[in-house]
Order: sequence, then structure tokens, then C-alpha cells
Amino acid sequence: MNTELRAQILDDELLIVRDSGEIPEIALHATLHYLQEDPDGPQLTLTDAELQSLQDAALARCREIVLRDLDPDNRDLSIYRGIKRSIYNWQRLQAFCDRIGRRESGFKGVVREALVSFVYRELADVAAGIRSPAINCSVEELAVFCRQLGMDAGILPPGWQRLCPEQEKSEHAHRNNRNR
Repeated sequence: MNTELRAQILDDELLIVRDSGEIPEIALHATLHYLQEDPDGPQLTLTDAELQSLQDAALARCREIVLRDLDPDNRDLSIYRGIKRSIYNWQRLQAFCDRIGRRESGFKGVVREALVSFVYRELADVAAGIRSPAINCSVEELAVFCRQLGMDAGILPPGWQRLCPEQEKSEHAHRNNRNR
């Protein structure tokens, strides 16, 4: 196979992996199968650099998915799944990194910033009556996520707990019991 054709095939597959759906790791494995093993594929022997490029594309898509649900501008869009989904996608990203022997240490800071920014904006919007809370994870789940990101939940704004569904229900029940 000539170099130009090989480069074109790899570029096409990089785009497929980079623009994959919710589980980029599956797209990566499908691409690797097609490129190397599929009888109808080009049956290439990938170089380390080529494999790393494909992994980079999958990791880029994974990072995008994690951040999607930490962007307050997405809260009212159909793509928004909530912080709970971001937590799940973060954990899936970490497991993927373990499987391919790569670290995403620099990305942790980006996720921390996005989470803190999201919670500050969410609290401000809810306090201003602009919206009802969009956070769909428990206080404990959010605190655990903070620890996974290497930060203390104390960095979040005071009162963040009331944005979580269980806290809201608990406070409502407490108010109802007081009013009886």
C-alpha cells in the first residue's frame, strides 16, 4: 500500500474515532479491528505513533464528553445529561486510561475548574430564580467526585448541597415537619 493511501485511510479513521458517540473506546476498538484484522479492511500493522494518534483521538472525545455536562450553557439542551453522567464519564475515562497505559493528569485540573465554575453558576442562577437546580447527583456523589478530582468539596460555594436532589427533598420534608 502506498504511503498516501495509508495516510488517507488513517486520517479517515482518526475522524471517525474523534467524532464518535458516547463511548469513544468502542469506536477505537472498531477502528483497530478494521485497520488490522478485518478481512475487508486494509490489514495494516500500525506503528506506535499511529496507534497513539488513534488513542489521542479517543481521549479527546472522552474529554469532550466529560466536559459537556459541566458546561452550564448546556443545561437546557438535549445533549445535557447532568453532573451524574459527567462523574460516570470521568470514571470511564480513568478506566480507559488504565487499559491503554496513559494518564490524563493535566485534564484533572480542567475538570476541577469546570465543576467549580458550574456549581457557582448553578447556585447563582437558582438563587436568582432564573432556574431550578439541574444537578442530578447526591451530595455524597458530588463530594466523592471532588475527591476523585483531588479537591475538597469545601472549595464549592456555601450552600451547594441544596442544589442536589436528596438535599432539596430532605429540606422540604424538614420544613413540612416544622409547619405541622
